[in-house]
Amino acid sequence: MDKNNKLVALVTGSTGGLGTAMCQRLSRDGYTVIGNYSNAEKAKKWLEDQKALGYDFKMYQADVSDYDSVGNMIKQIEAEIGTVDVLVNNAGITRDGQFRKMTKESWDAVLKTNLYSVFNCSRHVINQMIEQSFGRIINISSVNGQRGQFGQANYSAAKAGMHGFTKTLAMEVARKSITVNTISPGYIGTDMVMAIAEDVRNKIVAEIPIGRLGGTEEIAHLVSFLASKQASFITGANYAINGGQHVY
Repeated sequence: MDKNNKLVALVTGSTGGLGTAMCQRLSRDGYTVIGNYSNAEKAKKWLEDQKALGYDFKMYQADVSDYDSVGNMIKQIEAEIGTVDVLVNNAGITRDGQFRKMTKESWDAVLKTNLYSVFNCSRHVINQMIEQSFGRIINISSVNGQRGQFGQANYSAAKAGMHGFTKTLAMEVARKSITVNTISPGYIGTDMVMAIAEDVRNKIVAEIPIGRLGGTEEIAHLVSFLASKQASFITGANYAINGGQHVY
């Protein structure tokens, strides 16, 4: 909680399409929103664009794949703003390729950014959440962590790992009114997806029963709900939001 008694929400990977929508929604919900970034130039432009839209976000730099870098960021946030009440582990990258050709560097990069980051960020905020008997941790996984995807052994492994982490941590901290949940989006209309060649994108959409890409605001709405007090009885869950592309 910040010095004005507003809940503090930290979103990693904040400058991407999903991260932006999450930050905007949480801000409208009344949180003090902190965006984490690694690329200073991109973050500066992003922050200017958001201010032009009327959003006042705080920004803190850290390499989420590095435990000590995250620790320094959290200490700075606590000193300057307050305790992190809501953590959204959204940072992620891809380094696709068939496994027989996959390099150790591609494996390590994806596992460290997509999965180690979840440990690093959660570990540095969990004790403060326990002390205040409140917290929300929301991990952004992927449909490909549930079903697998050709050429994504590293990405699917990292995203699937989030589910085991979520379930176990949820059990450990439930009595402290801390919830831990996962969201597994399908194909969402981010800039990255929209940059895919139209014919390839059309093939992706054809595989989605609902017949369209998901919207970033739809993921942000689910984040908003899971962060709310109304979701206090939901923990250890994984929410699939993929337009029916993978059901189980």
